[in-house]
Amino acid sequence: MDTQLLENTARDLVAAGKGILAADESNGTMSNRLESVGVTASSETRRAYRTNLFATEGYQDFISGVILFDETIRQTMSDGRSIPDALSSIGVYPGIKVDTGAKDLANNSGEKITEGLDGLRARCEEYFLMGARFAKWRAVIQIGNNKPSSACISTNAHALARYASICQEQGLVPIIEPEVLMAGNHDAQTCYDVTSEILEATFAECRMQGVHLPGALLKPNMIIAGSSCPNQITREEVANLTVDCLTKHVPHDLPGIVFLSGGQSDEDATAHLNLMNAMDVEHPWELSYSYGRALLANALKTWANDEHEGSQSVFLHRAKMNSLARTGDWNSDLE
Repeated sequence: MDTQLLENTARDLVAAGKGILAADESNGTMSNRLESVGVTASSETRRAYRTNLFATEGYQDFISGVILFDETIRQTMSDGRSIPDALSSIGVYPGIKVDTGAKDLANNSGEKITEGLDGLRARCEEYFLMGARFAKWRAVIQIGNNKPSSACISTNAHALARYASICQEQGLVPIIEPEVLMAGNHDAQTCYDVTSEILEATFAECRMQGVHLPGALLKPNMIIAGSSCPNQITREEVANLTVDCLTKHVPHDLPGIVFLSGGQSDEDATAHLNLMNAMDVEHPWELSYSYGRALLANALKTWANDEHEGSQSVFLHRAKMNSLARTGDWNSDLE
């Protein structure tokens, strides 16, 4: 394990004013999104949409890395260069989703375990040779009747730590993503309690398996009431509860936290991050973003209308807004 390489990459990914673009939707998910805006889905239309984004002029000022899917990392830009080479040439780190999806957890109805550990070492070795320098693995934790179970927490925490350890062995910075889903009618306190539990379990497993935390990143949910809960909390309460939860349950030698947007509106995701970074406290880690839909939803709609340059402008605007939120300098007037 080259700990210096891992630490340098992790710090670069959360460099001042920058965050990560999550463009790692599976082929099925990306196809559904294309078809929802009237585009026939195929390997070529998925490539065309994504390479249009990656050709945006100046986005490297706000985006430090891009998480790719297996199909995408093997594709080329319109000029024939591989996508990882094109990203690297402008100082953007190529990343890769390495899990194989969330599957039903045996004997625990309605709960999921993320799979993909079999063959992971060989995949990571191949991805590193293709230019990837960081990776992502997402666990999904659902809140509901007697959920999450201790089995769901422990199996997902164990898998996240094993994934992180294998990635680091192969030179990839692992993004550790235990996502507590927004779906449900639970209140914000329940989200806080469950998030605390999965974070504690995950980092206990990471310590046990020798994960080098200064060379890793965390991608958590924010503390938000379930989408069906009648008692939603304010943006300020989201920011305060999230920082409190993370400060108590995330090791302080981790270099950065890159939030997922997880169903928030574009502006909410930006506003919450801005409020956290505007606090009059020095956080122990960088607070950044690893957004997918919150960076790309409007860009996709614009691209589908054959407005390719317009799509790039929409993407660039959202990237800039979130870059400003890194320093607490965003406000709604800029929208």
